[in-house]
Amino acid sequence: MAGNRFRYGAWRDGPDPLAPPYDVRAAVDEVGERVLGGDSLRDALRDLIRRGPRDGRGLDDLQARARRLRREALRRGNLDGAVTRAQQLLDQALAAERDELRGRDDMDARFNEAVLDNLPRSTSRAVEELSDYDWASSEARELYQQILDGLRREVVEQRFAGMRDALQGRDPAADARVAEMLGDLNDLLGKHARGEDTDDAFQQFMEKHGDFFPERPATVEELIDSLARRAAAAERLLRSLSPQQREELSRLMDQALGDGPLREQLAELTANLQSLRPNLNWGRGERMRGGADLGYGDAAAALGEIGELDELLDQLGQEHPGATLDDVDVEAVERQLGRGAADDVRRLRELERELRRQGWVTRDDEGLTLSPKALRRLGHTALARVFDDLDGKRRGEHDLRDAGAAGDLIGSSRRWRFGDEQPLDVVRTIGNAVRRRAGGGTATVPVRLEPEDFEVAETERRASAVVALCVDLSYSMFADGRWGPMKQTALALSHLVATRFPQDSLQIVGFGRHAMPLTQGELAGIEPDMVQGTNLQHALKLAGRHLRRHPGAEPVVLVVTDGEPTAHLEEDGSAFFTWPTTPETVRLTVQEVDQLTRYGATLNLFMLGEDPGLRRFVDAVAKRSGGRVFSPDVSELGRYVVDDYVRSRRGKR
Repeated sequence: MAGNRFRYGAWRDGPDPLAPPYDVRAAVDEVGERVLGGDSLRDALRDLIRRGPRDGRGLDDLQARARRLRREALRRGNLDGAVTRAQQLLDQALAAERDELRGRDDMDARFNEAVLDNLPRSTSRAVEELSDYDWASSEARELYQQILDGLRREVVEQRFAGMRDALQGRDPAADARVAEMLGDLNDLLGKHARGEDTDDAFQQFMEKHGDFFPERPATVEELIDSLARRAAAAERLLRSLSPQQREELSRLMDQALGDGPLREQLAELTANLQSLRPNLNWGRGERMRGGADLGYGDAAAALGEIGELDELLDQLGQEHPGATLDDVDVEAVERQLGRGAADDVRRLRELERELRRQGWVTRDDEGLTLSPKALRRLGHTALARVFDDLDGKRRGEHDLRDAGAAGDLIGSSRRWRFGDEQPLDVVRTIGNAVRRRAGGGTATVPVRLEPEDFEVAETERRASAVVALCVDLSYSMFADGRWGPMKQTALALSHLVATRFPQDSLQIVGFGRHAMPLTQGELAGIEPDMVQGTNLQHALKLAGRHLRRHPGAEPVVLVVTDGEPTAHLEEDGSAFFTWPTTPETVRLTVQEVDQLTRYGATLNLFMLGEDPGLRRFVDAVAKRSGGRVFSPDVSELGRYVVDDYVRSRRGKR
């Protein structure tokens, strides 16, 4: 229409609804960057959800908003407003009654004045003593009745949202209907607690009493959740008051509810809900401050809001074992933090779900971890960092042109010779037989093969190597900023072997006080340990075992370390550590070096740092084994190790 005018602005309520779907590969790369930088794999995956992906909002942001709202709720006002309001109404009622009595000259008026003068200072006890008082002033009687009726209405309305109009005044019919509803409700909850099937009973209950529950719960569990949260808020209100305030409010509530079935039914309902939802914060009090005096309903609502925020903070914290984003109550997030926050949670759920669905992450008992697919991508990234132009320069192929059984076809063939193990070139073999028979004037069908017809396909044979990469996992590697380059180097070498030299066998051996073989996933996820010790002897022993499992391959041992050996294995398998190192540790380590040397292994060492003791040790080992020593800058460690692997795999054999 011509008269319509429109205004446009930036979208401010959650993620952009027109934005393209989030690229989970970018999330994997974000985690990989942190891992290659030396961060913990678990922390990187956890922070992806906690901080959110790039340009997104994560759980930390939502937690901060929930904490802020909780602080604001704690400053909303004083919790004893119900008692304060009762005191104010009582003062007004007494003032009106005294004015009325002052204008009368009979003895009854003087007696009533004496009664009023001797009332207890406690508001609740004064209200209790006045329960049978014959008020002379109609205004005073009405004010007194407001104390009881108002508190009674607030107490019941706080527990049942649909009772706003059911308890106006002292209507026996309304009281009877509320009591009937409470009786039916307690019967329903009792059946549910005993494990009975309550589906039909719940439907009948809602048909009969549904107007008391405008939130319209769909199941008995939803009904219990709603009622339990309200009941827990009421209990927390009492626990939040001082002992004197608690006694005052409890006595006032007893007076307001009277001696009829209503009070007993509410007490039974609270007990049932506590048994059905014991994990709610039933007994936790809060210290609230503020300028306003909150009535019973407002105070309980504030504490209910604080309780729900506490649950949200626990869910968003994801600290308990096995925690997942599915634990977060999105509806509660929307109630407390808004639609945009709920969209953020859904987006994070979708991100985690897509990461798992597409096979990038898996979940174990400790949480999320990278899958083999993601580890391959991480290794590719590490290798690309080491050699950005690896594909262009074809580093590391080191092809041997003589034909071999294990290698890539190069497109040419030659005549078969006795002893050849290369695969037959079937097309050329058949072609040779057909041409031979046709040239001799013989029919070509059926084809009969002769020894001279056979041809074998030529291949490139690459030298097979068995490689042990021993990496130092001592705490000094982390403290001095070498942890990330070490991981990047090992992951790059692992990926290079898997993709370019599949005939090679690589074993990564990590060593601190003990040594242990590491898979690619274990290497990515390993974290620094505060335990001291550099047990190179154990690492070389494991390296030797790996080499001997592949006797036909070229043995290569690469050692990356920043400290001289300070630990060795005792005969019982325990690790002995001392600093500075002892002659016994050095002797046992050199003994493993000699065994590797006699086996014919190439042993090269990459020394990080300028420790004089390490320098003397590695120089002596290199001289003894015929290996080499490198002192690369930590940023060049990956290039040095990969280059040396390619060189060393040519070997001595």
